[in-house]
Amino acid sequence: MVEIEIDGKKVEVPPGSMVMDAANKLGTYIPHFCYHKKLSIAANCRMCLVEVEKAPKPLPACATPVSAGMIVRSHSEKAVQAQKSVMEFLLINHPLDCPICDQGGECQLQDLAVGYGNNSSRYEEDKRVVVPKDAGPLVNMQEMSRCIQCTRCVRFGQEVAGVMELGMLGRGEHSEITTFVGEAVSSEMSGNMIDLCPVGALTSKPFRYSARTWELSRRKSVSPHDGLGANLIVQVKQGKVKRVLPLENEAINECWISDKDRFSYEALDSTERLTQPMLKQGGQWKEVDWQTALEYVAHGLKNIKHEHGADAVAAYATAHSTVEELALLKKLASGVGFENVDFRLRQADFALDGEVTPWLGMPIADVSTLQGALVIGSFLRKDHPLLATRLRAAAKNGAKVALIAATGDDSLIKVATNIVAAPSDWLAVLSGIVSAVAQAKGEGAPAGFENVEANDAAKAVAAALIAGDAATRHQAVFLGNAAVHHPQASQIHAAAQWIANATGAKLGVLTEAANTVGGYLVGATAAKAAPAFAVPKKAYLLLNAEPELDAANPQAAVAALNAAEMVVVMSAFKHGAEYADVLLPVAPFAETSGTFVNCEGRVQSFNGTVKPLGEARPAWKVLRVLGNILGLPGFDYETSEAIRDEVLGKGVADVSDKLSNVTKAAVKAASFGAGDKLERVADVPIYFADALVRRSAPLQATPDAAPPKAHISQALAEQIGVKDGDMVQVLQGTGSAILAARVDASLPANVVRVPAAHASTATLGDMFGPISVAKAGEGK
Repeated sequence: MVEIEIDGKKVEVPPGSMVMDAANKLGTYIPHFCYHKKLSIAANCRMCLVEVEKAPKPLPACATPVSAGMIVRSHSEKAVQAQKSVMEFLLINHPLDCPICDQGGECQLQDLAVGYGNNSSRYEEDKRVVVPKDAGPLVNMQEMSRCIQCTRCVRFGQEVAGVMELGMLGRGEHSEITTFVGEAVSSEMSGNMIDLCPVGALTSKPFRYSARTWELSRRKSVSPHDGLGANLIVQVKQGKVKRVLPLENEAINECWISDKDRFSYEALDSTERLTQPMLKQGGQWKEVDWQTALEYVAHGLKNIKHEHGADAVAAYATAHSTVEELALLKKLASGVGFENVDFRLRQADFALDGEVTPWLGMPIADVSTLQGALVIGSFLRKDHPLLATRLRAAAKNGAKVALIAATGDDSLIKVATNIVAAPSDWLAVLSGIVSAVAQAKGEGAPAGFENVEANDAAKAVAAALIAGDAATRHQAVFLGNAAVHHPQASQIHAAAQWIANATGAKLGVLTEAANTVGGYLVGATAAKAAPAFAVPKKAYLLLNAEPELDAANPQAAVAALNAAEMVVVMSAFKHGAEYADVLLPVAPFAETSGTFVNCEGRVQSFNGTVKPLGEARPAWKVLRVLGNILGLPGFDYETSEAIRDEVLGKGVADVSDKLSNVTKAAVKAASFGAGDKLERVADVPIYFADALVRRSAPLQATPDAAPPKAHISQALAEQIGVKDGDMVQVLQGTGSAILAARVDASLPANVVRVPAAHASTATLGDMFGPISVAKAGEGK
């Protein structure tokens, strides 16, 4: 440790630290613009100039390494004069538009100008003007004349998001931050650049001119999207959500959030919001009161159970529902007498039920410090944006990351080994790694693996996982969403577990949604689970679910719903009008209290930030009243906290001790297929993953929300005579879709990538399995 003195106070910091780090440890504020604790040092704003004893001139605190006995004065006359000179320089060209600037009231330049700026300028020349830019639907770059070239946005793209979308052109007063060749900013993390900008150059396009910061009330919340559970600040004006910002939490999301966390609130006032209970009578939809709607549902459930038995009823939810909602859905089902309850609508293999309660297998923060990782079956950047940033940071620090996937998507992570194989061959790939690990450790392979040959890629993965001292080794094997949805998910899990155990790595599951772990904890699963909608039922109760988009097989889901006698849709949005009999408006995350359990087993409760829209009500209240009407015992809760305490325990903040990725299933060897049959792999696009993002207008205007294409290999394109952009007919099961072709050289020859969760592909079948493609007009 190195001891230095700042403003008369002594402090010890590690060697190599900067003066700014020492000041932060002391709690001494040094004015700055370009410095940010999560970004590399740029030292280009010079606002943090301080006086260092024996130095001939003021030095930048952010870029001056500490040395033993150093004496620093941050508020001496010399330091303050230097800081005032820098402020004068920054204000020469800065436009005087604070009254109309969205950054007004939370602008670093505005704040520091009060303390370090002059009342008037000595310069009379015209201020420079920077041409406005169009950066897409999320980030506003119309007022780039305000930019002070701190380059925080540029460094964020390079270092955290993994893609350099902004850069600086020119020199001197001609310097400007711009996008590359007029491209829009399209990273799934781009909104963080708005927070980083210390002036009003980058602002939120959806929020633009809609409120002033001092008019907004701030409420804490939790992201309802992926399994990370990012902490949010929801800002409200006059009962409307106006903006969502990150709430800093180093253990979870650091100081970042993904764009879907930031901009999905735009769906809260969508024209598709369901605000009144509705019944279908004589083929026509009519608005009714809550009592009428719930009595209709209760009467229908009783009748169907009486006529067809309890097994004729099923309740399906998504894992974007809260702990309280899933717990009451399960309790309602048990009270009525049926066991068909599930939230895993995209899952196909349930062999590990009752044995595995999946979770990340480690604290989220530990992902940043991994020395190596094997990620199996994940569209990492789009499925888990914030976990990807942590894995990216680990790779930058030397971690060897290996990926097994069906596509060659750029994860923007420095990957040591990238294995692209058809989904039907994933188990064979893992078998090769099992064999390679056994060989590298000089141990015998498991029974049945005697003839499995390990290729060079498998050997590279094995070598990376067993590198270093076993006592200090920090490695992980992760199963992604596609691996969990895979028809052979249990066998893939068993192979991954064997590899993890043999190499001393942690085994983790990158859980799909905000409350996947919570769904398992409250037991919102059937005793004998099967793929959702595989066996048609007479009545369905749907909670926050759009089966045509959320189910593994939309064909089977829609057929089952159309054939049912009663379908009850509990949703914040109008959908399912074709097959539903009842629409019950329930409140989305911003309008209800509840709890999510994230991928590391952290219990995070939140309150509603605004009142429910129209006649919408929190889903837990709707289920409670429905239980009362049905005369079921134990439905007398007054608060969501009472439900949470009953199912998780009072005051429980961490349930990781109740979670386990361990299975007793034996690892089985597999060999590579002939590759002569086309098979589908389906990703869930980031802005179609749940009901909120599907209806957020800004997110739907991004490139990631473009209509899905049929991605085909170069070999298949030549075989069927198709080039990039041609229309093709994709056939699967009993349905087909006409899509634009995208020739992808990274795809295996027999793999066709067709995204799920979109209306244009909802006519197709399973997310994995046989598929056929023909040039449009030449198919069957």
